[in-house]
Amino acid sequence: MSDPLPMFPLNSVLFPGLSVPLRVFEDRYRALVHHLLRVEDPTERVFGSVAIREGYEVGDHGAQSLFRVGCRVRLTELESHPDGTFSVVAVGLDRIQLDHLDTSGLFPVGHVTERPERSESVPEEVLEIARATFTAYRQALSQIASDPYSGQLPRDAEYLSWTLAACSPLPMTERQALLEAEDAGERLALVTDLLRTELRAMNVIPSLPATEVARTRWSPN
Repeated sequence: MSDPLPMFPLNSVLFPGLSVPLRVFEDRYRALVHHLLRVEDPTERVFGSVAIREGYEVGDHGAQSLFRVGCRVRLTELESHPDGTFSVVAVGLDRIQLDHLDTSGLFPVGHVTERPERSESVPEEVLEIARATFTAYRQALSQIASDPYSGQLPRDAEYLSWTLAACSPLPMTERQALLEAEDAGERLALVTDLLRTELRAMNVIPSLPATEVARTRWSPN
């Protein structure tokens, strides 16, 4: 059965376990934030987000097409501004599937179902290959852009898979494919293949990552 959940579609793919900063200035999403602030328990200030396949975050027409698999997100930090806008930080909790979006109210409300991961053990070889490939990609990228990650990579397979998915500057469709992967092993194998493709492209055009050509620009709502 679908559950109602306030929705904040974005021109970006969010992942469980990772934080994201948002600038909230459009009326419908300011209304969503006010709704969340009326929830007494801060741990229950939860909304959903799916990536916009076609369209925009803002304007009269807004999103014309949405991906169905997204992320349930918790509001964790908020700063209000004199002009009525907000700067917020939210952290991804788990995956959801959007079954229907109702835009008739003050803010969008989705009818969503849970999209749990399969619980599968991941061979150590898959983990090590994924870490090594991402390390090679970081080194290649550091020649032309800032490092997308700092510190040691997680040892846990699921968290490693979400970390690599979030930190790899890949195009929207590829990031969505990583979100939709059914388990950590599948996601790690996929991100490894995608990063190897990026490395090959960067060797051909060393001055520009291939992702810069195809990356979807993320604008605030």
